[in-house]
Amino acid sequence: MTHLISPTGHQAIARAIRHIATAEDERPDLAAVAEAAGLSPFYCQRLFTRLAGISPTGFLRSLSVERAKAALQDGATVLDAALEAGVSSPSRLHDAFVRFAAVTPGEYRARGAGLTLQWGLADSPYGPCLLVVSPRGIAALGFPGEEGVEAALASLTRPFAAAQLVEDGAVIAATAARLFAPGTRDAEPVAVHALGSPFQVQVWQALVRIPPGALVSYDMVARAIGQPGAARAVGNAVGANPIAYLIPCHRVIRRTGAFGGYRWGGEVKTALIGVEGAVAA
Repeated sequence: MTHLISPTGHQAIARAIRHIATAEDERPDLAAVAEAAGLSPFYCQRLFTRLAGISPTGFLRSLSVERAKAALQDGATVLDAALEAGVSSPSRLHDAFVRFAAVTPGEYRARGAGLTLQWGLADSPYGPCLLVVSPRGIAALGFPGEEGVEAALASLTRPFAAAQLVEDGAVIAATAARLFAPGTRDAEPVAVHALGSPFQVQVWQALVRIPPGALVSYDMVARAIGQPGAARAVGNAVGANPIAYLIPCHRVIRRTGAFGGYRWGGEVKTALIGVEGAVAA
């Protein structure tokens, strides 16, 4: 059973993560992080560890360029193995927390006709999370931020333009509680119902093969799917990913070790990479 955290708890830790990720002081102490979160240092440490799965100090250590470059080396090894197996191999994905619901060309063209999608906002350690769920799995996931909920919802559900949207806060809150709870990756895999072109889906499946803590570059992904000259097209497919976090496009960074851009904002990408890197370490 997943123990729910109050929305204020999630919001406080989201503030703490943002503070660490953007602080001018590259090594903010716990007191400063707790102040940004609006918590006592003791409770901040305890709640941060419970929600993020690691301590604030562990999160901070994982954000160095040196760690990013080392993670790129790990990612190269992972994708070399995926290339040898073939990204369409039926073998289990590295990140067994996620499995793709098969989508036929006809379903892709139908754009969700006849489907009812449930959607809503939920709290997460990375800020408010917009979730869309179909009868076959998670159809969209994003962190709206400054973009706003209405614009993000319209953008994320464009592939399902013919579907009916129904807001259901209870279903979305329960789904988010499971997705973001530390330790849930050992549970039953989460199905994702991603509508995309065959090339996009091929790229997204390659991303799911990257284990948490490893990072890759765009040209690594292009090589892994057997199209070494398609780094730019891979970048477009990564940018079109409708299911953040679960299809981990945040694990794609520049070859220099710089994290680069992210649809949902650099702070969210830094937070996702930092938490995963610290847990993996």
